[in-house]
Amino acid sequence: MSREAVEVETGAKPTAAVIWLHGLGADGHDFEPIVPELVRPGERALRFVFPHAPIRPVTLNGGFAMRAWYDIVSLERRGPEDEAGIRASQAAVEALIRRENSRGIASGRIVLAGFSQGGGLALFAGTRYGEKLAGIMGLSCYLLLAGRLGAERSTANQATPIFLAHGLQDPIIAPALGEQARTALEAAGYPVEWHTYAMPHSVSPAEVADIAQWLRRVL
Repeated sequence: MSREAVEVETGAKPTAAVIWLHGLGADGHDFEPIVPELVRPGERALRFVFPHAPIRPVTLNGGFAMRAWYDIVSLERRGPEDEAGIRASQAAVEALIRRENSRGIASGRIVLAGFSQGGGLALFAGTRYGEKLAGIMGLSCYLLLAGRLGAERSTANQATPIFLAHGLQDPIIAPALGEQARTALEAAGYPVEWHTYAMPHSVSPAEVADIAQWLRRVL
């Protein structure tokens, strides 16, 4: 499991951190360019941490090796899931949170975010983390091991704000999967802020603006 990450600090001595997990086949540089759109110059000092997933064969892509937080066998809701890979990446995310703790940023000042595969992992790890986080964000994603949420979730993050967003023309991860994540999290009592956008499996300027506003509220 690679612990390497791209880091961007928006000011000296950051007082909060955003750990942002990329999607399948991308790397930690993927969302680096949007940082200036999320934090205005001189606004506040945040540390953005964009880790690189390990390189592994991905069954859905014919076994081709690429950066992936876990193997994907199928996008069918009831299809098999790579539980071992998911839990290994969960452990890596928890290590990243503890690393920020060691650098002086409390868990309550950390947002765990992700896009697509990374968004699913952010929701999975965030709802199970044993210390309260500032927020959890899942973009264009779905719930991992959804049937385990009730038994495995941590009460520490029961009231943590969750930002969910999805493109209405997403051909990769159907909008219905995002809706199912929203419904399941709301049914479990989480405070979910739900957004949809006229876009495919991507990020839009309107979405970035909404993320910036949400980050200002939770941090």
